[in-house]
Amino acid sequence: MLSFSGSIRVFLCVEPCDMRQSFNGLHDTVSTQLAEDPRSGTLFAFTNKRRSLLKILYWDGSGLWVLAKRLEKGTFSWPKGTDVSGGKLRLSATALAFLLDGIDMREGCRRPWYGIS
Repeated sequence: MLSFSGSIRVFLCVEPCDMRQSFNGLHDTVSTQLAEDPRSGTLFAFTNKRRSLLKILYWDGSGLWVLAKRLEKGTFSWPKGTDVSGGKLRLSATALAFLLDGIDMREGCRRPWYGIS
């Protein structure tokens, strides 16, 4: 489980991204598509078209991190592109934790695929 400070800024890139991208590609996406500074200490989350893979780009002050999570089944609860303008949606650190833990933010319950081990 990941834990981030409650004061950290989090942006979701609402449109699906090419998940073959890593450090440089995601850095460019943040700069050009989201019009944000990738080295600001903000978490930037991306997903694929199927919403089965999630990547997070994060600058910790000395370098970039790329974190990835692939679901074995099911999908992440992700907003549609028509829900926001500018291609990004700001979330709280708590909302990101919910998203990563399989909680559907629209329904307020766990996604059917979520299993407790």
